[in-house]
Amino acid sequence: MKPQDIIKEKNSLWIFGYGSLVWNPGFAYKRSKIGFIEGYKRRFWHGDDFYRGDKEKLARVVTLVEDQEACTWGVAYEVTDSQIEESLQHLNMREVVLGGYITKTVKFIPKEKGQGLLLALVYIATSSNPIYLGPASEKDIAAQIAGCSGNKGHNIEYLVRLVEFMRLYCPEVEDEHLFSIEAALLNIYSDCGGIKPTDQKAILVGTT
Repeated sequence: MKPQDIIKEKNSLWIFGYGSLVWNPGFAYKRSKIGFIEGYKRRFWHGDDFYRGDKEKLARVVTLVEDQEACTWGVAYEVTDSQIEESLQHLNMREVVLGGYITKTVKFIPKEKGQGLLLALVYIATSSNPIYLGPASEKDIAAQIAGCSGNKGHNIEYLVRLVEFMRLYCPEVEDEHLFSIEAALLNIYSDCGGIKPTDQKAILVGTT
């Protein structure tokens, strides 16, 4: 689906982010809501050769994998009027051209009680993408994350910021995949002499 097809006859659009979009949407928006979508699980199964890695060492970033028993938490952004085309142009370059993601429409459920379902656009990387990495153990994923950096910073920052978002805004949610990778990463550093929480902050220098 091309951006021009999405914006036809629309004056408002919701965009759901579950990876770097939760802390850095990169576009102007009217408002945002924290919530979740059902039928998908978030996994560090996609490769990144630009933002957090390079051609020689692919980073690990998240995508969504269909699972009827799962749900994924994130942020939905409402864009209106001229913001729609501007945001879609930005995301087309960021997610589609450079990331290899495709677009789908999902039902977003806000965390705030009393709010109705919202139809939202989401970007998903599938196994048909040439840099799709697929499943691996949490230990192997953590090791790959520990050794990669790209144009927007270290791959560790990507993981840490996502963990921070979940703990700050969705403290009641136990994201086993995400937190297991975090624990495996901390074990890697522990084996090398230890890493303190303050050391993680020093890695937070990128934005995407």
